[in-house]
Amino acid sequence: MAPVPGSGLAKGLAVTLRTMTRKTVTEQYPDAQPELPPRTRGVIGLFEENCTVCMLCARECPDWCIYIDSHKETVPAATPGGRDRSRNVLDRFAIDFALCMYCGICIEVCPFDALFWSPEFEYAETDIRDLTHERDKLREWMWTVPAPPALDPGAEEPKELAAARKAADKLAAQQQKQTDGSGQEDPS
Repeated sequence: MAPVPGSGLAKGLAVTLRTMTRKTVTEQYPDAQPELPPRTRGVIGLFEENCTVCMLCARECPDWCIYIDSHKETVPAATPGGRDRSRNVLDRFAIDFALCMYCGICIEVCPFDALFWSPEFEYAETDIRDLTHERDKLREWMWTVPAPPALDPGAEEPKELAAARKAADKLAAQQQKQTDGSGQEDPS
């Protein structure tokens, strides 16, 4: 059977008519802030207190857009006769968002949880050179990082907690064993 002439045009007009009668879903962005998903990748926030200047983030970055400067500082011995220690002190931590491809490798490799995704996305600049943000700006974005999602109530207990609970139960059993029936502890 041959198609009816003009049926394609009628179908196209029907789609157009249906679309025209629907309510619009356009959000008026500057006036109304969008509702972002919880795992939105906006910018990278820095929790400076956790940074040990290990440089893993800068080394693993495929774009080489993370700049870190530091110096060593001597920490005096905590006990008499102990030796002085040295530690790295962060002088500069900057990310060039003109180069960053938002892959998240730096966040994944950070062993001390110093880098986090922030849903902040309003950081446009008129000059590309202004897209290199220093640690004070990265710290400001840290406060916009959402809290982690709650744990699943039906999930298995983490192995670390189970091991700690087992050790605590063993210690309590030993203490109970040391206690005589009279309630006094064994002097040994």
